[in-house]
Amino acid sequence: LITRGERQGRGEEIADVYYRRSLWLLLFGMIHAYLIWFGDILYPYALLGLLLFPLRKLSARALLITAGVLLALMSAGMLANGFHSRELKEKALMADAAEKQGKKLTDEQKDAQKDWKERLKEYAPPPDELKKDVDAHRGSYLDALKFRAKMTFRWHSLPIYFPFLWDMLLMMLVGMAFVKLGVLSAERSYLFYVWMAVIGYLVGFPVNSYAAWAIQKSGFEPVTATFLFATYEPGRVAVTLANMSVLLLVTKAGALQWLTSSLAAVGQMAFSNYIFHSLVCTTIFYGHGFRLYNQLERHQLYYIVFAIWLLQLIASPIWLRHFRFGPLEWCWRSLTYWKKQPMRKQAPEALEP
Repeated sequence: LITRGERQGRGEEIADVYYRRSLWLLLFGMIHAYLIWFGDILYPYALLGLLLFPLRKLSARALLITAGVLLALMSAGMLANGFHSRELKEKALMADAAEKQGKKLTDEQKDAQKDWKERLKEYAPPPDELKKDVDAHRGSYLDALKFRAKMTFRWHSLPIYFPFLWDMLLMMLVGMAFVKLGVLSAERSYLFYVWMAVIGYLVGFPVNSYAAWAIQKSGFEPVTATFLFATYEPGRVAVTLANMSVLLLVTKAGALQWLTSSLAAVGQMAFSNYIFHSLVCTTIFYGHGFRLYNQLERHQLYYIVFAIWLLQLIASPIWLRHFRFGPLEWCWRSLTYWKKQPMRKQAPEALEP
């Protein structure tokens, strides 16, 4: 959008369109988060999108360095949190021992006990808290709405400099850099993508696999888990780049076109498909639908994932044979330009002079 506009000398107009587009997405995200599913991603994407426009002039090098700094800060922050958790645990255990001996606890010791109990509840919620969660999601729509509103308000109240948002921002910066470098348009050599895939998998898989194994082996002990989460971002970025490289290799080679064309259609309708996910899954799991919340084993959830993906891979190309946009993309575009956009594609005979 921005590149096309600036090439056509419409920089100021594109800025207006870009910000209107982002603000509408912000509103869509709030509606989605409060009324459908609290795990919404549109709101933070739009929020960060408001920051990205001035960064478009940065070089690819500057964007990658900034992303690297964010990655390092998040990992360092998680390590610092690990040391804090360990210290808090030690103080709480010492306070427990002193309490058993009949000693009077200081305010600091009481605070340590309280904070450690709260930390333990985050990793292993007590049965009554789990029951509240299940009852809310398997109850009426109003029950789920009340529960969801509290969660959503908490997430939306986080400051924009909170590390949770850096996680997304660094990926956006890498994406911007890769657009500038021709990486995402498959312009680089086959060898480039092969090496990126190999290095990404060699780094990411061992790092994330070990962390997952060690956390599970510890019984999800908070201190161990917190320390190991410091490896999450490096491993995640590495595997993401590797997956991206494999997809670009397939696309560049013109292989599996039946699949890549369907994936492209799903991506072209990403907004509509995303909301479709939420509507289908809340209908399947929540109380106003089939009430399967907390009823399926983890492996059974993948059957639902597979079914939704299969449906979208089939339905999206069919939809785009007849329409220019997905339904929500059309709505978003019309609101952005404040003008009803053409939706249906013209039949071939209608195009003839």
